[in-house]
Amino acid sequence: MTYCVAAMIDAGIVFASDSRTNAGMDNISTYCKMKKFERTGDRVLVMVNSGNLAVTQATINHLEQAIRRNHEPNLMSVFSMYEVAELIGAAMREVRHRDGPFLMENNVDCSASFIVGGQISGEYQRLFMVYAEGNFIEATPETPYFQIGEVKYGKPIIDRVIDAETCMDDAIKCVLVSFDSTMHSNLSVGFPIDLACYFRESLQKTNSHRFVEQDSYMQGLRQSWGEGVRRAFSQLPTFNW
Repeated sequence: MTYCVAAMIDAGIVFASDSRTNAGMDNISTYCKMKKFERTGDRVLVMVNSGNLAVTQATINHLEQAIRRNHEPNLMSVFSMYEVAELIGAAMREVRHRDGPFLMENNVDCSASFIVGGQISGEYQRLFMVYAEGNFIEATPETPYFQIGEVKYGKPIIDRVIDAETCMDDAIKCVLVSFDSTMHSNLSVGFPIDLACYFRESLQKTNSHRFVEQDSYMQGLRQSWGEGVRRAFSQLPTFNW
C-alpha cells in the first residue's frame, strides 16, 4: 500500500508521496513514487503513483523512452496538461495490455494509478488523476485535491483545511499532517516522504524535500499536532444526561 496526495490552490500545487512498497514484521522496502519532468520557462510536470510497482515503473519508462527517442507526442512536446494525462493513460493501458494477463494468471493485482499536475507555458496550472483503466478526471475548485492509495486516514484534515485560498505554507502543513495521521494508523505507509511544491505561473523547477523519520521538522509537527488535538478534545463540552 502507499499514500500520495496533490492539492491545487491559487498559489500553486503541493505534491507528496510516501516511499513504502512492502510492509511486514521483517520486510520493508522503499521506492520513490514521485517523478518530475521540468524545462525552465516551458513546463513543470510532477507525477506521483500508487499500485503495482512493476506497472508504474514500466509506465514511467515507456514515457521516458518516448522523450529520449523523440517519439511524438511525448511529455516534453505536448501543449496541454490534458494531453499529458492522455499520454499517461495510454502508456498505462499499453503496459497492462502487455503484462496484465500474465500477472492475473498468478493472481497478482496489476492495478495502478497516477496523479499528475503542473503547468505548461500557454495555459494555466492543472491537476489530474489517472485511473488504472487509463481514463482520468481533473481537479476543480470544488475538488481541489486528489489522493491515491491509503486515503481514508488523511482525508478528514485535508477536507477541513484545503481550499483555493489556502496559502502555500498552510497547504504544506496540512498535507504533511495528513501523512502523519495515515502513518499513525497504518503501517503500510511510511517514511521517507517526498514533497514537491510548484508555484503558479513560475515555470521554474519545484521546491523539493525528502523527509526521513528522524527529520526534526516532522518530529516537531507530529508532536504539535498530537498535543493540539488532545487540547482541542479536552475543551469540547461535556454531554449532560
